[in-house]
Amino acid sequence: MKRGSLHITNGTHLTNYLQDLDVKGTFLTWQEMLCDGPTPVQIDSQRFIDTRKAFLKNVYGIEINEEEIKNELAVLDQADMFSEIVLWFEYDLFCHINLLGVIKLLQERKVNLPLYLVCSGRIEGEKNLKGLSELTANQLLDHYDKKVLLQDSDIEIARSVWHIYCGKDHNLLKPYIVKKSSFLYLNSCLKAHLKRFPNLKSGLGVLEKNILTIVRDKDVKSRGHLVGYALNFQGYYGYSDIQIHELIKTLSLFFEETENSITLNRKGHEALIGLRNFAPEINNNTVFGGVNRLDFYYSTKHNELIKK
Repeated sequence: MKRGSLHITNGTHLTNYLQDLDVKGTFLTWQEMLCDGPTPVQIDSQRFIDTRKAFLKNVYGIEINEEEIKNELAVLDQADMFSEIVLWFEYDLFCHINLLGVIKLLQERKVNLPLYLVCSGRIEGEKNLKGLSELTANQLLDHYDKKVLLQDSDIEIARSVWHIYCGKDHNLLKPYIVKKSSFLYLNSCLKAHLKRFPNLKSGLGVLEKNILTIVRDKDVKSRGHLVGYALNFQGYYGYSDIQIHELIKTLSLFFEETENSITLNRKGHEALIGLRNFAPEINNNTVFGGVNRLDFYYSTKHNELIKK
């Protein structure tokens, strides 16, 4: 019997799109957001599941069906059915941390098959970076035809970056910002990650600063309107709408809100010019992998994290 391909995608929308295009193979849909919240280093463990379930429920009100997840991942126990694994992940930080986690899980399950990567981003003739689901059918199939075989060195980079991300010193990621690999956008994602920490001067992470800048410069009618703007102007982060909603909630001390508008108050303007460090007031005490966000400041001058 001819062995087929296992496709691991970054979400249900892409899985459905590929199936509509009659892409042959078996599909495993990865539905996580590992760029947000604590991540124990060993993914194939009850501790990992319990940690993620607690975080997603407590912060976002998302209930995880543990049995459903285990059933989805059970296909990895039958790896001998496949000749290759194709990883479908995009250019942003959200996707890249998920991608690292998937590669780590495959190692833990001892799945030793050729790994191919289909990663969208820059498209010839287009100004903006594109997600896989944003591509036309022809563009998506062309990406598939040009899928990249990951080398042993790529797998080792993925493993190392995952371990660092789950650890306590994210400055160890800095050498990987300049390291060449088949992950064309990893360098940009790691740079973006470090800037998620509070800026040493203002106490704002880049995403928070972007949101305040939008409120200052745009005619924002409501929080829903602001979410739309923030989703479109977030660069390499790839955050989902629920993550942006949560960020906006933590920034409410900088807003004046009426029925038809959101504007910056005095604190908001002071934060944007870096008059003082507002991190303690914002108190966005989330965890990135193995690090509490408020335990570090990001120094623009030195491009590194400084322990509080």
